[in-house]
Amino acid sequence: MKLPLLFAFRYLFARKSHHVINIISGISVAGMAIGTAALIVILSVYNGFDALVRSSMSTLDPDFLITPAAGKVFVPEDHREAFDRLYDMPEIATMCTVLEESVFVSYDKRQATARAKGVDEVYEQETSLREHIRSGQFRLHRGDIPEVCVGAALAWQLGLNPRFVTPLELWYPSRKRSISLVNPAGALNCAKVYPTGTFSVNSDVDAQYIILPIEKMRELMEYENEVSGVEIRLAEAAEGSKAVSGGAVSKVDARKVGERIAAIMGDGFIVKDRYQQNESVYKMMTYEKMVIWMILLFVVLIIAFNIFGSLSMLIIEKKDDIATMRNLGMPERMIRRVFVLEGWFISLLGLAIGLILGLAVAYWQQQTGFIKMPGNFLVESYPVVIQSLDIWVTALSVALVGWLIALIPARRI
Repeated sequence: MKLPLLFAFRYLFARKSHHVINIISGISVAGMAIGTAALIVILSVYNGFDALVRSSMSTLDPDFLITPAAGKVFVPEDHREAFDRLYDMPEIATMCTVLEESVFVSYDKRQATARAKGVDEVYEQETSLREHIRSGQFRLHRGDIPEVCVGAALAWQLGLNPRFVTPLELWYPSRKRSISLVNPAGALNCAKVYPTGTFSVNSDVDAQYIILPIEKMRELMEYENEVSGVEIRLAEAAEGSKAVSGGAVSKVDARKVGERIAAIMGDGFIVKDRYQQNESVYKMMTYEKMVIWMILLFVVLIIAFNIFGSLSMLIIEKKDDIATMRNLGMPERMIRRVFVLEGWFISLLGLAIGLILGLAVAYWQQQTGFIKMPGNFLVESYPVVIQSLDIWVTALSVALVGWLIALIPARRI
């Protein structure tokens, strides 16, 4: 292996008798460098947008959500012992009860369907939704009077403004009254609440969610103590949480905490982490990243065919050298290896330059944000998150492409 390496290094940096071979080799190196840099930069930008989406989803989604395995609702008091054990876990910062259902809403002669989420006082005090208020304020009670916060897109659709005094009407079918053909509206329950603020988290949440007190939601749905779920937030994700011995809860610990919660609650309940609560969204983001990687790698593959042309011309030029190697007793396999390594070194040189260039651009964008986002967006510049896995996958895939391309002309010797 040592002798083919020496020959390959010699051919890589030696001046060729035909200057066009040097030009094609230089183009090959530049093309591989640009392709590699593009992979690093674009994947890092995608990671940045992915982090933005995940952080916006985490504002409304708890670390764990407990729902009944059968039916829509349950009474927490019937499982007091299990919930007391959960509350004693030092990793858990807060637990709050919610009652969530799709409802019909009406505001000043405009109608829409919405996802109403009734929350208790713990949620009202601990939620980070206050940081995403667009207008008004996050408040669900004015004394004993219940109030509501509405997603910004839904508020725009309804023409709702927190400064107006018009109440928001929520309609839901009665569970106790039958539908009458004479008066169908008599089978609907109506709850009126006054809006105090609009919030903006992400497009899906903004277009459908309203937040109101759980007692008003129970009144609308004719429940007494029932809830649709219990939301749990871990100590590292909550402000003003209980102290945790040994520091914050890590990501690895979160998985173990979820397993303990599921074991305590038993088979009658389903415990979902953030990924399981939005499984389709997270899968879609993963698939999108894979498609982006495959498209960019295909571009690199097309660029790598320059190596094929450069190596083919080099083999023709070194015809006398190949004959000399044969006369000296070098096996055909070793001769082919010389030119395979020569072509591979061209791709590796471009890979190294591309990695340095791509990481430099990504780090510069991460620190300074010199490339700005067009239009009105949540962030001023393109977000960038550099992940070591992307670097390794890019390096290995580009190196593999270069190796495979180099094998093709070498087989013709």
